[in-house]
Amino acid sequence: MFQRSILCGLTLASVYLSPNAFCESFDLSEATIVVQQGERESAEEAAAIVLSEEIEKRSGYTLPIQTDWPSSGRVIAITSAPDATQWGKPLPESRETRVEGYRLLLTGNVIWILGADSRGTLYGAGDLLRHLDWSIGSGSVEGPLDIQTAPASSIRGHQLGYRHRANSWDAWTREQFDQYIRELALFGVNSIENIPFEDSRISDMMKYSRRDMNRIMSEICARYGLDYWVWTAADYDLGDDETRAKALAQHEELYRDCEELTGIFVPGGDPGNNPPELVLPFLADIAERLHQYHPAAKVWLSLQHFDDEEIEYVQTFLDTESPDWFGGLVAGPSSPPIPETRQRLHRKYKYRLYPDITHNKICQYPVPWWDQALALTLGREAINPRPTHYAYIHNWFAPHSDGFISYSDGVHDDVNKAIWSSLGWDPSRDVREILIEYNRLFLSPRHAEAIADGILALENNWDGPLATNGSVESTFLLWQKLERELPELSNNWRWQMCLVRAYYDTYIRRRLLRETQLERDANAALLTAPQAGAEAAMKSAESILSEAVSEPAFRDQRERIEALCKQLFETVQLQTSVPIYGASGAERGAFLDFVDYPLNNRWWLLDEFNKVEEMSSESEKVDRLMILATWETPGHGSFYDDVGNPAQSPRVKRSEFIFTEPGEESHPEPILWWWDNGQSRARLSWQVTMNYPEAVVYDGLDPSATYTIRCGGYGKFLMRIDGDLAPEAGEHFEMGHNQTFSVPKEKLEDGRLVLTWDRPTDEGHLNWRKHSRLAEIWLIKD
Repeated sequence: MFQRSILCGLTLASVYLSPNAFCESFDLSEATIVVQQGERESAEEAAAIVLSEEIEKRSGYTLPIQTDWPSSGRVIAITSAPDATQWGKPLPESRETRVEGYRLLLTGNVIWILGADSRGTLYGAGDLLRHLDWSIGSGSVEGPLDIQTAPASSIRGHQLGYRHRANSWDAWTREQFDQYIRELALFGVNSIENIPFEDSRISDMMKYSRRDMNRIMSEICARYGLDYWVWTAADYDLGDDETRAKALAQHEELYRDCEELTGIFVPGGDPGNNPPELVLPFLADIAERLHQYHPAAKVWLSLQHFDDEEIEYVQTFLDTESPDWFGGLVAGPSSPPIPETRQRLHRKYKYRLYPDITHNKICQYPVPWWDQALALTLGREAINPRPTHYAYIHNWFAPHSDGFISYSDGVHDDVNKAIWSSLGWDPSRDVREILIEYNRLFLSPRHAEAIADGILALENNWDGPLATNGSVESTFLLWQKLERELPELSNNWRWQMCLVRAYYDTYIRRRLLRETQLERDANAALLTAPQAGAEAAMKSAESILSEAVSEPAFRDQRERIEALCKQLFETVQLQTSVPIYGASGAERGAFLDFVDYPLNNRWWLLDEFNKVEEMSSESEKVDRLMILATWETPGHGSFYDDVGNPAQSPRVKRSEFIFTEPGEESHPEPILWWWDNGQSRARLSWQVTMNYPEAVVYDGLDPSATYTIRCGGYGKFLMRIDGDLAPEAGEHFEMGHNQTFSVPKEKLEDGRLVLTWDRPTDEGHLNWRKHSRLAEIWLIKD
């Protein structure tokens, strides 16, 4: 599938190296781009224009575009035609013939971009730009260069839904959308998906109506020869004839407006709650209207939130009716397992992935065992380069699909888009090499490798407990060094996103270490209550906890974060705050609003102190303060685990992400909750839960001792002790209340306990937020 030459003297498997591909430098300063006559209003011309404009932005060189072969000088020849008789030049003998493929060849004073079709020329131009060595006043391509390649996946795209919910591009101009779609195409993307109807709110920053932007994005895709898709949820009652008719009229208006339209994706759910008996006839009706304007377009469906019976209904319908208007199924969050669906689906139809590459928690692919301090402050939709994680996810599921169009709600996941785009073309590509090309194209060829390592280091900042991840400081030093060396990138939004993450992660880690110690000191102050009195102990503890506010630390990092967020709003309209930059909601990338969220239990403790003050007796007050002070330190021989916190759950058995199937239900993962619009004052251990951990294992116990298990969380605790259901199991509890279980003596004979949990069978009708879950667990030695 993929053939690529490398530097002089080196060899690789699957290398295609022409004997004319000399190891030389191709200087762009006096080069001419040529396209064949008749290709001037086509994708070949688009490829030529893109190449010329992008080279000029980087080097300052303006390469002319013409149809005649120049009498002298260097030439970049772009064509998908079978011959070049009008140029009087023979084309290179070997050509890529697979759909959307190309051959990129440097031979002598000519660079050939030979597309298997018109799209192939655009992708070849993108590959050339990714190989460009450039700076202002300089531009060259180093030989040898001979790449012959075609994409592995036929669908490679990203969703750019123009709606208020998006954290950046709701404020974009047509020109910004054009540039971003162009840049995605430079990494091999052939599909763009818009959201034309959902989210009726109008942002003050929107420069166009939703209807106008639906049309504009279609025109941009047509300009570059790309496929234009739309995501159109049926989040209304399809059984209501009036509502249904109104929806069909809205669809037809959209189809009439669009110059290019390839696919209509209707999710079965998320949102939407219609049975397939109503959904499928609705799809047939929109297909009828669609084909009046776009005869080749197809309608697609996801099985999100359908139960087994409904899934079988859809599959049987496709088997028996075999409609030609139907394009295929889409695998979105909460869809049935991907391999099973592909195997069951009739081979007439395609199967497309709809991966969430934009969110970090409460999502399809959460950051595995993400530290709570980062989850509370960066939130669900922060800047999130996760190159190795998403490469793993892509390559796990790609063999079962025809490609993907990712879910994205802003530019914060731009690195992830490049990873998915590149691997959709060639799954064997090395992640670091993709990042190097990304940096060569968008940032700095000279520093491309160092920046690639910096991006990988940012991903590693999120690996495991933050407090013990000393590499966060090393990552910060690397980015500070690059910041000093590359002042010319200060106005580059991709650069700004990486920088703000480096500063933010470091600031949060330093705050975490400090505030963790403040809570320890406050608990020590509470322990003096029996001698000093409850009131004095609380006053001392409150004073200690309040130092986080009264004596703020690390102000330089904090101010730099604010400055970078301001720059990001100015350069790419990234909305990192609701009150300052007009983000659509606190959960939608507004991480600046949470940069100072308490990283200890300060808020909860202060609220508890208010409750203690209302108690009637001193002894009652002291007893409660002792409980608060020893919450996580139950004494020698006893154990405490905050089950979803990787820093405080040493006895929780867990499967690490990279070694397990990356599906939603493949292995237990913590749920990092979002309560009170991100401003919850609840105890931190209650805000990260599991339903349930794979197991909690205790070793080295005293067989002669008596132990009690205490569980905190929500719902029912159907706990098994060494495989046997505990007699006390089954009572319903609210968060903040605990249930105790006695440990039978015979279970302690080997000094080991293994605790597991059954999931309640009577919660299927409940929203997932109401399902039983475990927050914390104690093993108390009596």
